Amino acid sequence: MSIVDHLRDGPAYLDYNATTPVDPEVVEAMLPYLTTHFGNPSSSHAYGRSAATAVAAARAQVAALIGAAPEEIVFTSTGSEANALALQGAMLPALRTGRNHLITQITEHPSVLETCEALKRRHGIWVTYLAVDEHGSVDPEALRRSVNERTALVSLQFANGETGTIHPIPQLADIAHEAGALFHTDAAQAMGKIPVDVGLLGVDLLTLVGHKFYAPKGIAALRIRKPLHLEPVISGGGQERAQRAGTENVAALVGLGAAAAKAARLLSTEPRRLAGLRDLLQRTLEAAFPGRTQVNGHPSERLPNTLNISVSGIVAADVLSATSEVAASTASACHSGTHRPSDVLLAMGHSTERALAAFRLSLGRWTGEGDVDRAARALTAQIRKGPDTA
Repeated sequence: MSIVDHLRDGPAYLDYNATTPVDPEVVEAMLPYLTTHFGNPSSSHAYGRSAATAVAAARAQVAALIGAAPEEIVFTSTGSEANALALQGAMLPALRTGRNHLITQITEHPSVLETCEALKRRHGIWVTYLAVDEHGSVDPEALRRSVNERTALVSLQFANGETGTIHPIPQLADIAHEAGALFHTDAAQAMGKIPVDVGLLGVDLLTLVGHKFYAPKGIAALRIRKPLHLEPVISGGGQERAQRAGTENVAALVGLGAAAAKAARLLSTEPRRLAGLRDLLQRTLEAAFPGRTQVNGHPSERLPNTLNISVSGIVAADVLSATSEVAASTASACHSGTHRPSDVLLAMGHSTERALAAFRLSLGRWTGEGDVDRAARALTAQIRKGPDTA
């Protein structure tokens, strides 16, 4: 059964920001490297050379997607590892120069926030957490007020995975550079959804994650601007220009490269298509519950595939758990039968009730109008049943 058939026969999948299916073209590209081309890229014989050639090709494909040089791409296992390499790798050498200040913001991915806390505990790093406004946006002037001569790194995400809010990265990077600091952005949620060009963004470090744009889980990359060299998180055999040791997962890297190449081809059409479907879904829900819906996130500067919407008077997690026809997410967490509201929505100043009533509906490559209609009808019917049956 193809992924298209599987998605058609299963629940309407509106959780592409959590993970994407592996594209069939990506699977096809990977298969030879799970069978005949099994060599270690570090080996000098023919089997190793074929693997090394594949790794080099994948590196070039990933670099082309973001406008980087191939030698600037360092492969990692996950986005969390790439973020850790960016933050630890930049901050630890900076300590030797007297720069011990790191700036991020409160709605970052946990892999950034937890790494910041670890740097505080282990190395005495001084961390500033910028607030966000009601749209989830960072005020560039707040960053300007926070940077100083001790700031070594600013790490601000490109786009938020819950709300889709896109940050003004070029402006923020300029402010960091004016203070002599490096700039890192976690672009995991942006890849394949909007154009990402490191030259236009002006960033030094950029994280991308395979399973967010139709490659396998367990493969990611960090762009490290030449001639920067970071302190490795994983040391060993000297792979990845001694930035990340470990024998390469050749098949997964080939998949990442194939996914990057296809994402680049679709960037001229896919964002517009997804935005149209997202807006259709939003209009349908707003029409079903007039006066009860509130969109969370920036009204225009948001990812084309992402709709975070609250419907007053409900607990979204309860609705989704009772709606088997839809596979989607809320941002709340459940502990011992009680729901905790999204930290992101609370940080934006929204009430607990609004945060608990929020759905994150994220669309992707195999979402069509039929999926939007099916999901909207199922959610509407379940909400109208009321809390006793939701």
